[in-house]
Amino acid sequence: MTPAAPDPAPDAPDASVPPVIRVALLGAGTVGSEVLRLIREHNGDLAHRIGARLEVVGVAVRDIGRDRGPHVDPALLTTDAEGLVTRADLVVEVMGGIEPARSLILSAMESGASVVTANKALLAQDGTSLYEAADRHGVDLSFEAAVAGAIPLIRPIRESLAGDRIQRVMGIVNGTTNFVLDAMTRTGAEQAEVVARAQELGYAEADPTADVEGYDAAAKASILASLAFHTRVGLGDVHREGITAVTSDDIAAARRMGRTIKLLSIVERIVDGQEERVSARVYPALIPDSHPLASVSEAYNAVFVEAEAAGSLMFYGQGAGGTPTASAVLGDVVGVARLRVNGGYGPRESHYAELPIAGIGDLRTQFYLALTVEDRPGVLADVAGCLSSHGISISTIHQQPLTDGEDQGERAVIGIATHRSREQSMTVALDELSARPAVLSIDSVLRLEGE
Repeated sequence: MTPAAPDPAPDAPDASVPPVIRVALLGAGTVGSEVLRLIREHNGDLAHRIGARLEVVGVAVRDIGRDRGPHVDPALLTTDAEGLVTRADLVVEVMGGIEPARSLILSAMESGASVVTANKALLAQDGTSLYEAADRHGVDLSFEAAVAGAIPLIRPIRESLAGDRIQRVMGIVNGTTNFVLDAMTRTGAEQAEVVARAQELGYAEADPTADVEGYDAAAKASILASLAFHTRVGLGDVHREGITAVTSDDIAAARRMGRTIKLLSIVERIVDGQEERVSARVYPALIPDSHPLASVSEAYNAVFVEAEAAGSLMFYGQGAGGTPTASAVLGDVVGVARLRVNGGYGPRESHYAELPIAGIGDLRTQFYLALTVEDRPGVLADVAGCLSSHGISISTIHQQPLTDGEDQGERAVIGIATHRSREQSMTVALDELSARPAVLSIDSVLRLEGE
């Protein structure tokens, strides 16, 4: 007689029941609500891709009573964010800001949860402590959505190009400023008018300072430089200039030169003899109309990555908005959840190179200057002589039309494009020019990029 099969051990897992990954969400705004919608609508597919089912165990918010739309189940809402992160396997942080986001992320990691965040400001300001906490507690930290919204950019730099040597990353990473500059170029309107329109359409915040002053783009440049060059580059290491000084006259001058003004984030490896340094900077620049970045319109983002072996790569797409950003968040969620199911860890922080940071004054750049000067013989020679004395040579010079109806004979506006020169030399030359009686005002100082 065949013996009966033994009963299974009481604690043996049922192979027919997929494991569960408990997800906690911090924030239920535009991005958070879209993350919830995508998880709910696609959880079946996501379970197959992950090998486990995602279960949202709670959503931390400041105000439970606020209506958050059809995608947010009120039963999931809690104001106890600290308690929530301790009972999750994976925490998604889309609340933004520095605190309490930082403390909650660190608490989640201490409790053994991996973290997905879209918080570029926090990563740029205090990424080191987050990376170290992730290593200390054996969890993952993923942040694809922190730079360029839906565009896959972090993962290619962090993983796909891990075997290559990245030389430069340059692009448009702030959709609000691109919308503003694009609209100024198309309509000829002044910046204040266009910013107000962007606020009406939801492209700009009520306080647009973080965007128009370049803080948002600088945070993203910090993250990109740190990843690309295996060096810790903090927010304070990024030279930052916003677009607030860009006028319709600058836009018109750019058009006459066959160029377009864009707010660029540029991080690059600077090689001077045997010394290597890292430069990270954000500023408005004139690029040729033939350059692919010149045609990037509205709130779209586009980034060029130049690598030694791969050559030039371009990444383009929607850089902001609830649904595009939620797509990037969910990509990280799937990747991190797979690792929890199958074992192992994602990429860790790489800062072995520890390259020094190059100051903006050490760089060699082409410039465009607009000066209002007295319209009399000898003034151009005086301006050219001043620039030349500081090692700055002129590429082109032209007189621009006056726009305010003042007598053309009393003053003139001249536009000057230079060859490459040291930023520090230009700073000193501009100080000298501003002190000369014949130079009535220095109206614009912009850089030329994309040659």
